[in-house]
Amino acid sequence: MENWDDMRVFLAVARAEGLSAAAPVLKMDPSTLGRRIARLERSLGAALFVKSPQGYALTDLGERMKARAAEAEVHLARIADEGQETAGLTGQIRIGAPDGAANYLLPQVCAAIQEKNPDLEVQILALPRVVNLSRREADMAITVSPPAAGRLTVQKITDYQLHLAMRSDAPPLQSLADLKGRRIVGYIPDMIFDKELDYLSAIDVAGVQMASNSVAVQLQMIRQAGVGIVHDFALPFAPEVKMVLPEQVALTRSFYLVRHTSDRRLDRLTRFAQALRAGIQEEVVRLERTARLTARPPV
Repeated sequence: MENWDDMRVFLAVARAEGLSAAAPVLKMDPSTLGRRIARLERSLGAALFVKSPQGYALTDLGERMKARAAEAEVHLARIADEGQETAGLTGQIRIGAPDGAANYLLPQVCAAIQEKNPDLEVQILALPRVVNLSRREADMAITVSPPAAGRLTVQKITDYQLHLAMRSDAPPLQSLADLKGRRIVGYIPDMIFDKELDYLSAIDVAGVQMASNSVAVQLQMIRQAGVGIVHDFALPFAPEVKMVLPEQVALTRSFYLVRHTSDRRLDRLTRFAQALRAGIQEEVVRLERTARLTARPPV
């Protein structure tokens, strides 16, 4: 491979398995990427990909090249990492997260980290699915279940609470039986990407009348006229929504910080991960305390 820029382009296309998916990662258009890959293959005298309408699949040579390029990427990152042990964090770090954490926790936590590290650029990738670290969609990810496979390191961040909630001016609920006839808000059933997000069994209802794959949208639905399960840490962002029946409905879930195993020796990412974990822990405690203080008393 002629230079690191060729390697960077090759790795992005290999991980994304196509030009269109790799284009935003590299901030290049797909046609330019196609020309770059074709030029690289000509210089090597061999094909790295099998191209089809479904995407770019690696050849045997491409698979070997990908492994070597990924190793080189780690080594280069370690070289760049040197000298930052005592200096402030710099460069770009991307975090993948479910949209509950992305909307209600990460903006203020990352802002606090950046306040101490003004040359640091943080990107928050909010996705209604598990972030693919193997494809380098992000440098690290927050999940609600620890991944069971892959070359990943996993660290629990914190537990968090969820309760049933609705507008404070809505007709009160005496028990779960009063949910009959109310508009229940929740996830689109076939888009629940993690079993920990399936909350319906906790409130003993058969289905939802208002649904979204985004918890931020669900909260907006509840602000209109619905009833649903809400993260306690999101409630301070919707003061007209209060938790109800807290003695009857109380869920606990967890956040985990997931990183690629090859990144564990990178001091810059490790220091950021430590600050991120501590910041999320503190922010969950702060917001949940606020939610409890303003909670609607049981009726």
